[in-house]
Amino acid sequence: MRSTTRLTTAVVGAALLLGCVSGPAASHPAEGKRVLVFSKTAGFRHDSIPDGVAAMRQLGSEGGFTVDATEDATAFTAKNLRRYDAVVFLSTTGDVLDAAQQSAFEGYIRQGGGYVGVHAAADTEYDWAFYGGLAGAYFQSHPAIQPATVDVEDRAHPATSGLARTWSRTDEWYNYRSNPRDRAHVLASLDESSYTGGTMNGDHPIAWCQNYRGGRAFYTGGGHTKESYAEPAFRQHLSGGIRWAVGDAQADCRPENGYRPLFDGSTLDGWKQAGPGAFEPDGDGTLTSSGGMGLLWYAASDFSAYSLKLDWRTAGDDNSGVFVGFPPSDDPWSAVDNGYEIQIDATDVPEKTTGSVYGFQSADLNKRDRALNPPGEWNTYEIRVEGERLRVWLNGVKINDFTNTDPARSLADGHIGIQNHGADDQVSFRDIRIKELPAQGD
Repeated sequence: MRSTTRLTTAVVGAALLLGCVSGPAASHPAEGKRVLVFSKTAGFRHDSIPDGVAAMRQLGSEGGFTVDATEDATAFTAKNLRRYDAVVFLSTTGDVLDAAQQSAFEGYIRQGGGYVGVHAAADTEYDWAFYGGLAGAYFQSHPAIQPATVDVEDRAHPATSGLARTWSRTDEWYNYRSNPRDRAHVLASLDESSYTGGTMNGDHPIAWCQNYRGGRAFYTGGGHTKESYAEPAFRQHLSGGIRWAVGDAQADCRPENGYRPLFDGSTLDGWKQAGPGAFEPDGDGTLTSSGGMGLLWYAASDFSAYSLKLDWRTAGDDNSGVFVGFPPSDDPWSAVDNGYEIQIDATDVPEKTTGSVYGFQSADLNKRDRALNPPGEWNTYEIRVEGERLRVWLNGVKINDFTNTDPARSLADGHIGIQNHGADDQVSFRDIRIKELPAQGD
């Protein structure tokens, strides 16, 4: 809740480093990282592979990571793979690795390696169960190349954070043998009503990520056409996926199901502003704080047991927080006095910094620091309340586990809200969603 003054030099420095708040992911250098692009085919061969390799090299040059490209499967040895932070399977097809090479790659993933699958990477190694789980789903069929609408479900992941809520593009749209939603985190899906030939009954993931057997795995179904690799939005999509796979950016890639929107970018129905200031919506579904000190709170309902997820971003040295467990009031200080704040401000003392339960319990700062994206990039909180227990995940990493023992406060019932802290603080929120959980004892 402290008062802050914007640190101009910090913002300028962040701007120089990051380029712009929602600019291409490739503008965030992955210095010293090395990526292997593998494009061997034992079945259909895409004529876009040379364009894909050239695009990967350009993304590496722009993003500060080294790209090696090969179609030689003998590169898959334990010793050689240790040189790479991620391996890109670029429209591979069929059985491309022998048993020893498969074993080496499994070991690489289990030791924390990254995987990026592009398009026909899903048409690869059908008899290798480990690879099928890593890719997330196998190819089944495809209709003719045509335009389609992509619904962007996760707008915090670096592969999709620069995209609008819908993305119209032309490609060869794969149908998959299974739906990866229950085991992977879906980043984007196809609107099957926008094109012909979709066979996944209206739930058609087309890009996803997951933490798999110790490693990171990102897959996108795009990339059939040569034109894809000259398309700025698709290149940014690929670059963001690579940045996450090599560990240069953090995101919550746990499966996410059963949430409903409280703010989905289109309406603030059910919300009320307490105190001065406001949150200003833009046409892209983002709320940004202005003025203060106030609180935008969800008045339409209180909650008891729930998982609350939301995406947030700071511009620089900014202050805000998410409040839970407070009674209805038009006074923003009621939330301070009666609820709990999960803080957003990485420069304060431990019990008042990002991930802390403000004034009560610090986050695990080592875990927090590893999970936190810098100013200008999106982060995701999960705040889970069950009884008097409050847990906080930052980009999929649990960083706080707090139990209320204050008899004057209770987490078991109350409202939620987001803070606009002051005129000098600029914090943005997106995609506020909730999943209600069974009450303890049910």
